[in-house]
Amino acid sequence: MLMSDNHRPMPEGAVLQEESPVFEPSSGRGRRHGTSRSEPFDRWFRYPAGFASDYASLLLQQLQLPTAGLVVDPFTGSGVAGTAARRAGHAFYGVEAHPLIAELAALKLDRTSEDPNGLLATARELTLQVITTRADIDISGEADLTLRSFDPETLAILVSLRDLIREMQAHEWHLHLKWALLATLRDVASVRVGWPYQRPGSQRQPTFADPLTRFLQRIGWMVEDMREFEANYSSSPACRVRQGDSREAMNWSELGHGTAHGCVTSPPYLNNFDYADATRLELYFWGDVTSWSQMCAEVRSDMLTATTQQSSVGAASDARTLLQTYGTVGTEVSEIADRLQKERGNRSRGKEYDRVVPDYFVAIARIMENLSTVLASGAPAVLLVGDSAPYGVYVDTPGLIAKLAKCQGFTLEEDVILRHRGQRWASNATRHNVQLAERLVLLRRD
Repeated sequence: MLMSDNHRPMPEGAVLQEESPVFEPSSGRGRRHGTSRSEPFDRWFRYPAGFASDYASLLLQQLQLPTAGLVVDPFTGSGVAGTAARRAGHAFYGVEAHPLIAELAALKLDRTSEDPNGLLATARELTLQVITTRADIDISGEADLTLRSFDPETLAILVSLRDLIREMQAHEWHLHLKWALLATLRDVASVRVGWPYQRPGSQRQPTFADPLTRFLQRIGWMVEDMREFEANYSSSPACRVRQGDSREAMNWSELGHGTAHGCVTSPPYLNNFDYADATRLELYFWGDVTSWSQMCAEVRSDMLTATTQQSSVGAASDARTLLQTYGTVGTEVSEIADRLQKERGNRSRGKEYDRVVPDYFVAIARIMENLSTVLASGAPAVLLVGDSAPYGVYVDTPGLIAKLAKCQGFTLEEDVILRHRGQRWASNATRHNVQLAERLVLLRRD
């Protein structure tokens, strides 16, 4: 069992609620939003999705996996579950749809044999070049978001550094340099660029005034973390990240049937958080995309539909048809979509939550089918996910996922509240009339 039995049921479904927490993460660091600012490797870039580092480590310990077991994650994000698995001595295989973030996760889990002192020396050489060349940098061709996010002098430094790093694609430290720079952007921005939305019209004092100093500090963290890894974890099993859609069976083909010993993951929540849009500053600055349409086509296309920005009439219609194959849980999801459609019709500019919900749960069902294939008999799968209530219509996301998983050969063992959420909407009766929560769902492969 992951938790004590000292729980009481919630009104909505068979959800367990803690009267008082039986366990807490060892440090508490990183629990406010997403990835930790201080944990080794996770501090390389603070992607606001998925586990906090301490919870990922805690859950791995509680699952009691075999020594050097294989842990999988269909929503790898920046690799937090992967770094936790590696620290615990496990192998790891993750799938991540966001191409930029998948690159970061793979980089963090790469077992480079190069001396990290070479990274520090290379970074210092680059900063010296920037000091002599930044005056000649033309920033006029940068994306509008980029131009509005930095003062001209800071942007000239950032662009100069970026252009030098771009020229080093064949260099052994190219990606480390790239990510140290991308992680520096929000630190030195002169407008509000917090998650999930960048607000270039809202000024702020940069958190760090000197981009080169902050860049070198981030390089220093990378060097520290790689040294620690070589000293303490160099014999750990291999960890891999595949960029792709975890709904597609081909992205799991590297693993044999029944070879994984456990799954630790955090699916996107149905809270209209757009992970593609959240990374627009980094995507635009590096030049991966130059327009909203390109971002939708090249970044968002393989990502699970969890926001109204991704929804479409065709996809929702196809999902409605597929839901019929999942029996009563499919009917339950369809009825929720019907209620959301009615609520949208009562608003002049209602959001298309009714289109998101069917597509989301059909995608989850396909992913659970893939997990059912790669997980060994009796293997645990633990999911951290929150419920939601758009327009006051309650969506028991964790409970519905558990029911869909049952259709794919899983048994629900626990459904536990970790923390309450959504307090800022508590006084808005049109948002929800139930207590929202972040929950831990423990499934077992039959």
